[in-house]
Amino acid sequence: MNYAYTAIPDAEIPQAADAHFQYLLMSYASESNKVVSTWRVLQDADLNYRPHPRSSSVEQILKHQLLSERRFFGEFLGTPEPEPGLVLPAALTLETASARFVELAKERLQFFAHQDQSWWFTVRPFFDVERQRIWIFWRRVLHTAHHRTQLTVYLRLLGREVPSTYGPTADVTWEGADPTNSVAAAGRR
Repeated sequence: MNYAYTAIPDAEIPQAADAHFQYLLMSYASESNKVVSTWRVLQDADLNYRPHPRSSSVEQILKHQLLSERRFFGEFLGTPEPEPGLVLPAALTLETASARFVELAKERLQFFAHQDQSWWFTVRPFFDVERQRIWIFWRRVLHTAHHRTQLTVYLRLLGREVPSTYGPTADVTWEGADPTNSVAAAGRR
């Protein structure tokens, strides 16, 4: 993949104590990079933008992303997290929100790197049910992808370039990119 910006380079992803879980760290860093790449296309003038009166604004989505990751990881996984009042930057801009998001992600990566199989497979309360930490982790990654996708729709509606997150887009491609947009491409082995 070719990404224009990488907030957490591979060299900064710690090695998992249990190599079987390295993919979790790599996936979390990759998804965090995609969030920040999307946020970087937005502008501070867009913070109040919402495509519909019942939609969240860009600023609300940024705040929700920062606060809900803190809750998922702190309350449901049991990671060390800052107090909720310390999660949001004092002055929320796209730059300060992105910097805080990356800072928190890097701290979590360090914590996750030290966890073993028994930690990941421990069952924890998750809202009104119980789930293994590994399930909760992946549920968080999916939740993050949902909010990133919201913002890519906002970008399209604002007439902005949509960054690559899993491959080429209508705006970003590269030599060797091979999107699956046809029956023939889907049938390759």
